[in-house]
Amino acid sequence: MLEKNKVYELEIVDLGHSGEGIGKVEGFTVFVEGGLPGDFLKVRTTTVKKNYAIGKLLEILTPSSTRSNPPCPVAHQCGGCQIMHMDYQAQLDIKRSRVEENLRRIGKVEAKVLPTLGMDNPYEYRNKAQFPVGMMKGRAIMGFYEKGSHNIVDTPYCHIQHPINEKIVKLIKEYIEQYQVSVYDEETKKGLIRHVVTKVGYQTGEIMVVLVTNGKKLLHQEELINLLKENIAGLKSVVQNINDKNTNVIFGRDTITLYGEDHIVDYIGDLKFNISARSFFQVNPMQTKVLYETALEYAGLKGDETVFDIYCGIGTISLFLAQKAKKVYGVEIVEAAIEDAKVNAEINNMTNTEFYVGEAEKIVPEIYKKGIKADVVMVDPPRKGCEEAVLETIVNMAPERVVYVSCNPATLARDLAYLQEKGYFAEVVQPVDMFPHTAHVETVCLLTKK
Repeated sequence: MLEKNKVYELEIVDLGHSGEGIGKVEGFTVFVEGGLPGDFLKVRTTTVKKNYAIGKLLEILTPSSTRSNPPCPVAHQCGGCQIMHMDYQAQLDIKRSRVEENLRRIGKVEAKVLPTLGMDNPYEYRNKAQFPVGMMKGRAIMGFYEKGSHNIVDTPYCHIQHPINEKIVKLIKEYIEQYQVSVYDEETKKGLIRHVVTKVGYQTGEIMVVLVTNGKKLLHQEELINLLKENIAGLKSVVQNINDKNTNVIFGRDTITLYGEDHIVDYIGDLKFNISARSFFQVNPMQTKVLYETALEYAGLKGDETVFDIYCGIGTISLFLAQKAKKVYGVEIVEAAIEDAKVNAEINNMTNTEFYVGEAEKIVPEIYKKGIKADVVMVDPPRKGCEEAVLETIVNMAPERVVYVSCNPATLARDLAYLQEKGYFAEVVQPVDMFPHTAHVETVCLLTKK
């Protein structure tokens, strides 16, 4: 058993789900923030539990061959990019390995896992930023939370966000300081500005700035709007969202458009989407296109199929499928997302889609009971994976193909094991790097009936 606050030397052999290094001391597992496979480290144990310990990195004795210098000066503090200190090709390789290992270990699924599809330029890819706002020594700070805390790391420029954010952050800081606008304090629950959220249309250049406030009255509103209008080319929308609740949730219920439209527009491929302050839209538009084109290819549509898109969100995949299918039925629990899906179908002149709001495990069996049967099923569930009732209905409908899009290799493995038991075969698994420099991996899997 290891002792707390004692120094040990160990080799890192793997990465955990949050990007932390995993090593062993005398067979005992130690998690080390900042460690990479191949590193030989000196660490001090800060926590010792029955089955594992957490160590603080003191010194890199021998660096991993995959270790690189991150371009971001706050990469080791900020919680946004867990593995920016890792060579990009090595990031892609380890994401593929994680998918393969989860399938084999959790699901007992032996499937062909292809190399991860990465980006030519894995920087400046995010079309949405959420900056908490704070004060330090009388100056406004904006950035991202430090790893494992709510301490704000001041980040004038973020290497994975659209470059326009550097200018927006500077302008908002100027506005706060010039007009002495108060910022929210999590301890006292007082202060006005809580978060600044930005959204950028990569294809259109349209920009939305959202101020999340602890109260309705936004001081010097006109001056702020003029400041943004004069300095931000492509500014389409300035929005205020009111969140006066004691919560860690960013957005409140009420949203007011202060300037311009209540949405911006962007494209994925040829498809057009309206993006409002609170609507969900994939944050990496370049890789979203790669992901959806892979899903569409696996769906193998010829034009006469009925497709179910389960957990359809705002209908992005549904509309991609509708270009090639006879009919697409989308199911989603979030009512606002379904409203967005209907609007997105309308603005793209798609008449062969139908959207249902409700829990997938209830709605999908109801549609099936009406006699509507899917030839192809697309599922893109949240991290917890599919409800068993959804998987059971898929099996009962017996579609020729199931395309499973996953953001969590562990629940993907569990659900593939269920489908495999019921007569489906995982033909091919394609990891896609939607979030470079983070530990997350998105996966598309094609299952066919045995």
